[in-house]
Amino acid sequence: MVPSRCFSALLVLGTIFGHAYAQPEPTVPPQRAPDTMEARTLACVGCHGDKGRGVANVYFPRLAGKPAGYLYNQLIAFQEGRRRYAPMNYLLAYLPPAYLKQMADYFAAQSPAPLAVTAPAAPPATIAQGQQIVSKGLPDKKIPACTACHGTALTGREPGIPGLLGLRTDYVSAQLGAWRYGTRTALAPDCMQIVASTLSEPEVAAVSAYLATLPVPQQDKPVAADTTQLPMACGSQNPHAAEAKP
Repeated sequence: MVPSRCFSALLVLGTIFGHAYAQPEPTVPPQRAPDTMEARTLACVGCHGDKGRGVANVYFPRLAGKPAGYLYNQLIAFQEGRRRYAPMNYLLAYLPPAYLKQMADYFAAQSPAPLAVTAPAAPPATIAQGQQIVSKGLPDKKIPACTACHGTALTGREPGIPGLLGLRTDYVSAQLGAWRYGTRTALAPDCMQIVASTLSEPEVAAVSAYLATLPVPQQDKPVAADTTQLPMACGSQNPHAAEAKP
């Protein structure tokens, strides 16, 4: 038998410990992610690198520094199915155009250090042919030089023509092929569809190889919008093409 006083003491202690055990844990305020576009675009980092810097995968291009109008047009094209890549089509399916415009503005404003570019293993004659097409065009086919639209430094032109630097051979070839066969389309008149469908396969290979030899410069901003007459009508340079829909 436990003496009554001991029993009472045990009862009190049990009550105290039981009460202490029953107390709820202190509430920890939930941690909220910063409400910034950098935080919202973290889903893009895995494929396009931090701040759109680019990654080693040849099929995921650098986004940083490209014209906002161009980036917006591409986001809309993925959303509408005019560019076909299932993960992008899925991710963008239900985002409002005004939000896509904010994403485009964010990546256009970034200038992260570029990745090193590994020169492609292409014959010197192929590289030389690509350089000729990029800088001089193909007059006999009425194809202008790439520099005539994308800028003499190939860093792009506002508001809707992208830079062509820091891209791998396979990526450039794949995009020209997509235009050629209609799996990638742009706003009418689709000047790149005309160019890509006119180039021969060896010419596509030459242009792709040459562009892949060119690194991204530290200052890779596109040429400002101006009144320069482009050699071809191009829907992407429509001043209203990059405006978000209401």
